[in-house]
Amino acid sequence: MKIASFRKGEKEGFGIVSGGRIAEVAGQGASLLEALHSATLGALKPNGPDHALSEVTLLPPVTAPEKIICVGVNYANRNEEYKDGTERPKYPSLFMRSPGSFVGHEVPLIKPRESDQFDYEGEIVLVIGKAGRRIPRERALDHVAGLTLCNEGSVRDWLRHGKFNVTQGKNFDASGSIGPWMVTRDELDPAKPLSLMTRVNGEVRQQDTTENLIFSFADLIAYITTFTTLKPGDLIVTGTPTGAGARFDPPKWLKAGDTVEVGVSGIGVLSNSVVAEQ
Repeated sequence: MKIASFRKGEKEGFGIVSGGRIAEVAGQGASLLEALHSATLGALKPNGPDHALSEVTLLPPVTAPEKIICVGVNYANRNEEYKDGTERPKYPSLFMRSPGSFVGHEVPLIKPRESDQFDYEGEIVLVIGKAGRRIPRERALDHVAGLTLCNEGSVRDWLRHGKFNVTQGKNFDASGSIGPWMVTRDELDPAKPLSLMTRVNGEVRQQDTTENLIFSFADLIAYITTFTTLKPGDLIVTGTPTGAGARFDPPKWLKAGDTVEVGVSGIGVLSNSVVAEQ
């Protein structure tokens, strides 16, 4: 099942996507987040108005998650890009992003006026469906409700403003995107290999498989829940492959008019154009 959140006029809602249309889920929770918290995901049925996807604005599937936890340097080839050696890290590198730094599918990304070093990072996102703390690795994927996609847009020079953190460059308003929808885990098994591709203006820039993750999805959940409780609707953005714009010589920064597409078979394609901030 593909579940999306949307806005039409002044109304926001969520529904089930099929055949280029979204059928509202009415009276079963005000949002996907609420449905996740009430554990009613498997019982959701379309029972409201039906809209063409072209008639609505898609929002990130979970519009108000408590936590968006992002993983850095989690593909083996990506680790080798760093100059401090190629030894695999012992623990994941983590940072947080705010909901306001993300938009939905086909909503423009905003290149901030403070920098020309605007970059893309295609990633797979875990949507948590069941709360847990200190979750054993062997049960970790039982806590996943579904999967979605992310362009974890980054402002590269602002990543280096602080000595020990990347928060500034990862949280510009509307610099990244999540979507287009969440695919429930009964349709897409997160334990099986997934192939991820990122294209810019039709050119393939990133391509890899989750078989090459340093820390698997289960590893990430087990590690993260050592120090924090994951709750329904929390998002784990699981890392990007090599091939981001910063790694080209010269770098290939995003500019107004570009289109970035992130795709995984079984989920779909997350697509966003780029506009310059006015």
